[in-house]
Amino acid sequence: MNGNPTPSAPAPGGGGREAEQPPVGLPVDPSLVDGRAPDRPAEGIPELHEVGCPDDLRERIEELMSRYPDRHSASIPALWAVQRRYGWCTPEGIRQAAAVMQVTPAYLESIASFYDLLHTRPAGRHRVLVCTNISCWMRGGDELLDAFYEAAGCEPEGAGHGGAVTGDGETYVSGFECLGACDIAPMASIDERYYGPLEPADAAAALQQLREGAEPLSDKALQGREAAGGPEPDPDARLASDA
Repeated sequence: MNGNPTPSAPAPGGGGREAEQPPVGLPVDPSLVDGRAPDRPAEGIPELHEVGCPDDLRERIEELMSRYPDRHSASIPALWAVQRRYGWCTPEGIRQAAAVMQVTPAYLESIASFYDLLHTRPAGRHRVLVCTNISCWMRGGDELLDAFYEAAGCEPEGAGHGGAVTGDGETYVSGFECLGACDIAPMASIDERYYGPLEPADAAAALQQLREGAEPLSDKALQGREAAGGPEPDPDARLASDA
């Protein structure tokens, strides 16, 4: 015996690769969850009574968590709920969500900082995303984006790299790689609703209507259009019957 540890057995069908085994002398406790005992909270998780989470936000996050077998899967929807309430993923909002979900704020912040549509700094009450992918680009998407920049008074260079907020702090403008509405190119998402096809002149009109609290470009809103192929037909009587 030379004192070297005995090699682990090859994994079945692994072509000679060694199966991963726990280190000798360090038994794995099956009662551990996420690396900790179920009755021992992880360090850094805020207590719900410490953060003053509004009841409606707490209830919303709890409802979102109930949709998944693992609470971590509700992280993005929970952060979206925080952003809708506060306008952006504020540090306090992240702490509130973390307390409800029983995860660390750092975990949620790492997710919020990764996705373009989640903001970790103030991003205005209104959000304008102009599609610049190929279908919109071929039909003038870049010119439409420039028109929004000009109408908003944003610096194009800054707005083109992560978006920019107007001087009054009210509106966020950014280019976006494909909003999935090629049939109405060139188009934009304004406060989570789709509008198109748009012309550069529509940019100033849309921003002015937002400032006035009006629905922007109502005649170009996708939600007001009929379904492709015309009105929905009457349901088949055979499907509507109790038979």
